[in-house]
Amino acid sequence: MFSGLYNAGILVFQQLVRWAALFNPKARQWNEGRRDWADRLTALLKDNTSPVVWFHAASLGEFEQGRPVIEAFRKTYPAYKILLTFFSPSGYEVRKQYEGADYIVYLPADTPKNAHRFVEIVKPRLAFFIKYEFWYNYLRELNQAAVPTISFSAIFRPDQLFFKPYGVFYRSLLRYFDHILVQNRESLDLLKQIDLKPITLAGDTRFDRVAQVAAAKQEIPLAQSFKNKQPILVVGSAWPDDMQVIIPFLNAFDKPLKAIIAPHEIHEAEIEHWRSLLKKSSIRFSQASSMDAPQAEILFIDNIGMLSSLYQYGEFAFIGGAYKQGLHNILEAATFGMPLFFGPDYDKFQEAVDLVAEGAAFPVSTTAELMTTFSRQYNNPAEATRISRQYVQRNIGATAKVMQVVEKIKSERVNERKSE
Repeated sequence: MFSGLYNAGILVFQQLVRWAALFNPKARQWNEGRRDWADRLTALLKDNTSPVVWFHAASLGEFEQGRPVIEAFRKTYPAYKILLTFFSPSGYEVRKQYEGADYIVYLPADTPKNAHRFVEIVKPRLAFFIKYEFWYNYLRELNQAAVPTISFSAIFRPDQLFFKPYGVFYRSLLRYFDHILVQNRESLDLLKQIDLKPITLAGDTRFDRVAQVAAAKQEIPLAQSFKNKQPILVVGSAWPDDMQVIIPFLNAFDKPLKAIIAPHEIHEAEIEHWRSLLKKSSIRFSQASSMDAPQAEILFIDNIGMLSSLYQYGEFAFIGGAYKQGLHNILEAATFGMPLFFGPDYDKFQEAVDLVAEGAAFPVSTTAELMTTFSRQYNNPAEATRISRQYVQRNIGATAKVMQVVEKIKSERVNERKSE
């Protein structure tokens, strides 16, 4: 009964997307990206003679989380071809040229027919699902085809359906995995309560990813010129709600401080509106030069892709999204070591909870709170700087644990074939 309701829900969702595609660009991309998917996937793989490993990410954030494992798998098992699928256009459209995968496509909707045909075409030897992805028909097909299936960087909360008395169907999804690697102790304990195994407390592969990014950071000469030996607050992934707090703060703060502001989305009118509200001199990255950048007090980033490298120039960071949209990645800033600030809606982000508890991150609801908290850190940032950097360093290593599980599963399969 529950599987029937689930499948009906998927069909309804598909129809809603088709309707939304008439006026919503992202829905249109979602719909168009899956058109004639079976024919396109067949053509893509028709000349392949190598074994295929399948990685699935919901969107861009999950891809970045899974990227260290994808690249570790490529290095360890070069004979495999890597298929990467995305659920969301925001992941696929940004990473469809990613060189670490051989094939990159949208994941077809999770209907019984689609799942069966997908597994039949791809014939994966191993499948990975990153963090939150639990698709019933795909997991069932993989199980029936005896394809080892791993979930990593998974995180669970008590309020999820898996742990409700009426959550039998959803618990059945988890039992299709050959191994689940979780981020934290709470997730491990929750899965133990429903007698799920094998499970491993491995941590979050995002720590490995941000360490990679920090090690490979790009020098940005214009940002260095702008800094001009002054302390900098980097505002990462700023939404309008964040700027309502930040702009009055910047206008009122009277000690030496510059700010680099990277909006979450680049909108010409929005950036110009924010500039008009600032009482301090500002300049846009696309219009700045090494001659005029040092004189500006605020630098607006009007392009995509350099935020993770910009943190190297900061002494402080304000991370956007924690007023209503969803907190952006705070680890990219933490790995460089600095006090972190963000809005009050952060409790679903374990790293934020941890860093607040340890004294390196500070949630603020108003401009007044930001002024008080920031001023305190401005005068003595050393402790928060040390804590944030060490927090990232001690949590590196989840990728190696995932690869240990992969090696164990592959060895078991080899032994099974030998005994047949």
